[in-house]
Amino acid sequence: MTLPVGARAHRRADGRVEGVLTRDFPHSADKVWAHLTAPELLPLWLAEGRVESRLDGFARLDFGQSGSAIDSRVTQAIPLQALDYSWSGPGEPERPLRWRLRAVGPAETRLLLSVTTPEADDPARALAGWDAHLEMLAAALEGVPIKFPFQHFQAVRAALSAELRQGELLAAR
Repeated sequence: MTLPVGARAHRRADGRVEGVLTRDFPHSADKVWAHLTAPELLPLWLAEGRVESRLDGFARLDFGQSGSAIDSRVTQAIPLQALDYSWSGPGEPERPLRWRLRAVGPAETRLLLSVTTPEADDPARALAGWDAHLEMLAAALEGVPIKFPFQHFQAVRAALSAELRQGELLAAR
């Protein structure tokens, strides 16, 4: 199965879908990590808030107009390498995010983001939303932050929806 813009369906099990989004950035792991965790950089590509880069730290982000909020705990934190938390609020199902950074050159970092969501949540929407935020991260790393790329989100969501439906049809055979 081929998914757009570095995304691939990784696993579908127990009513959940995990997708992996991959990006290579021409920046050091230090710079990418800072954008994942520094309160002053998060609004440039994600949302106002705070993600503490320590085990059991807070991950609190407010997406404002969308009405969405993340209010969870950090379940893994290895500076410059790994950061895990759920993109859910209290009382909501767990929706784990797993951020992994790997140096792929002297000043190049590969970011892998694993997004898991209940199938009933519309996984294509979730993955497309995170894909759009990674586009925003790329722009922020270059020093030219952009607004949420809604057309990009729509195109990726449509492609992912078709891919996931195709996977269901193939699995039903």
